[in-house]
Amino acid sequence: MKLRTLLLAAFSVIGFCKTASAVTYPLPSDSSRLVGQNQVITIEEGSKQPLEYYAAKYQMGLSNMMEANPGVDPYLPKPGTILNIPQQLILPDTPHEGIVINSAEMRLYYYPKDSNTVIVLPIGIGELGKDTPISWTTKVERKRANPTWTPTAKMHAEYAERGERLPAVVPAGPDNPMGLYALYIGRLYAIHGTNANFGIGLRVSHGCVRLRNEDIKFLFENVPVGTRVQFIDEPVKATTEADGTRYIEVHNPLSTTEAQFKGHEAVPVTLNDSVKAITSSDDVDQDVVSQAIESRSGMPVRLN
Repeated sequence: MKLRTLLLAAFSVIGFCKTASAVTYPLPSDSSRLVGQNQVITIEEGSKQPLEYYAAKYQMGLSNMMEANPGVDPYLPKPGTILNIPQQLILPDTPHEGIVINSAEMRLYYYPKDSNTVIVLPIGIGELGKDTPISWTTKVERKRANPTWTPTAKMHAEYAERGERLPAVVPAGPDNPMGLYALYIGRLYAIHGTNANFGIGLRVSHGCVRLRNEDIKFLFENVPVGTRVQFIDEPVKATTEADGTRYIEVHNPLSTTEAQFKGHEAVPVTLNDSVKAITSSDDVDQDVVSQAIESRSGMPVRLN
């Protein structure tokens, strides 16, 4: 089902730790970047929960679950359906420092200083035309609990076109789309919570990064002001591990046209030079590479 349609409808591994507020992975040794392990669950008989329920339970974004489970009804998955929980991943090819936001896979990586761990959280990002930055390094400039929201003139115009009226300032509280906490980065953007129970793993914001409330609370309490924040757009990641095994992880790239955003056209996948260096190795099965690019499961696939 198309993400746009869904939005409009709105509604155990060694060293791996999952808590109510974060999924934490130990950083691998040497030059390895593969962490975690996928899970498989079966939807219980009598269940009437949407896919978002399982996404939230296992600390995934909705897009992560939909990529890993093509064909599953996101509104009401059938009892007995086997679901892949994509908790294995390749770390982005970036410094292990501060916060790294990969818009393409809709995940936020937080590397706490001197911890030798990475905390991975699902996010919602900007709609088409209101894009979250995809190539930018900045820092957390300030934090605020119970933030207010001041809509821009453009936002007022958008709501007016729909026959709705926004106040000049939306006060803190349960109706505030900023949620309960915000980390401000730069002049126009923030990492913040939400007043909705959907949208994590979707393109729903006006450009800011949206998290579930327990996740932004965790960041608010643990991320210091001044922390480095790096935005990237990396739909395809690849790694050669210490033992010589090679993996590729392919996500559906961000749409750049209305036809792609609505699901009428596929977004083409391109491989950057670092990924090509791995996929072109003599021991790599090119049929597996092609299948991984076609399926775009968002889960690491072994190539050799």
